[in-house]
Amino acid sequence: MNTGEERPMQASAMPSAYLPGYGRAHAVDPEAADNYVLHGFIGDPELDPVMEDVSSLRPGELHRFITAGMEQDDAVLHQAPESLRRFFEDLKEPAWLDQDAFRPGVAAFHAQVDRVLSAFVAGVLVEGFSTLIAKSFRMTGRVQSTGRRLMQNNRHVMEIFFPGGLLRENDGWKTSVRIRFVHARIRGLLSKHDEWDHEAWGVPLSASNLGLAISVFSKRLLEYSKILGSRFSAEEEESILAIWRYTGYLMGIPESILYTDAASAERIYKIGFLCEPPADEDSATMANALINSIPDITQIKGPKERKSTLDLAYRLSRAIIGNDLANRFEYPKMSTFGIIPFFRMKQYMKQRWRKADDMVRINNFSQLILVSLYDQEGIEYNLPDHVKHEKSHPW
Repeated sequence: MNTGEERPMQASAMPSAYLPGYGRAHAVDPEAADNYVLHGFIGDPELDPVMEDVSSLRPGELHRFITAGMEQDDAVLHQAPESLRRFFEDLKEPAWLDQDAFRPGVAAFHAQVDRVLSAFVAGVLVEGFSTLIAKSFRMTGRVQSTGRRLMQNNRHVMEIFFPGGLLRENDGWKTSVRIRFVHARIRGLLSKHDEWDHEAWGVPLSASNLGLAISVFSKRLLEYSKILGSRFSAEEEESILAIWRYTGYLMGIPESILYTDAASAERIYKIGFLCEPPADEDSATMANALINSIPDITQIKGPKERKSTLDLAYRLSRAIIGNDLANRFEYPKMSTFGIIPFFRMKQYMKQRWRKADDMVRINNFSQLILVSLYDQEGIEYNLPDHVKHEKSHPW
């Protein structure tokens, strides 16, 4: 509660893009507002210095050492720079971690993955582009690989919600830490790029943006999934929040802006969205690229079916995120009347047709594999080696 005693921060303590929204946020929750804008100048305090230290390594050599750290190949990791070796040695489980608490969330996710994944793509991921994080994606040119990124995101979600996926030896853990390395590398490349306005935007892929994103991935995902017809018990909701919280921890989000429960997740994203500047052209570019990639990753070829799929995706996304944000994203003007009941009925009939619970889970799992990126070589730990995506070696 604002007692009137809290004084606003100095403008120099935050990215200037946050100044207009910060005043409104501070009036609502001074502590959360101050914490959010302060993290605009923070990235990954543990990994960023390591990536700077190893920046002179050849790409193939760095890839070999990171792979060794991920796969716990001590013989190869022993040859790596000390800072990188120490980073992997210090990757300990936090005291609050309870792997057993993930079980209800894993089961709930796989029982209704169609709704959850639809909410994730049409709501959560799209909404995430309304923050300054969109500038990082646009500036690196990753708009050209939006479909691949969406499939990587789907793969990541699938792995963290796989039974035991977040154990150290499994792929949910590895894909989460891989994302951390990618973020750190892009952060380092963009920080040295002439186009990046540090004073206005803070640190690329800042702790503020990632802390807000993980809050949206968790709490907002639950809300949007329920709009589409999902049902969760209190235990299942707490479990899903726990899964995403540990995922955020592995991704390098400082605990000072990593939510602890549903209330703190909601607090972070509400105050964060107040602080963030309005979605701009960069946000619109990324959001539309994401929606337009859906027919490709779902392997829809015919022009009529592609048009129908895009129409459904745009209408569903507009219904979830609201007309105000959809208009800022420059979505096509269209009515959302009846789209939510239509989607819910379609999912209900699909489930009735499949009948047995085991068949529902099998079909859901198969669909999730279809729209996820699985390379033949398994998880690769290559990192971008140029700030522009088209000039970087594949990663």
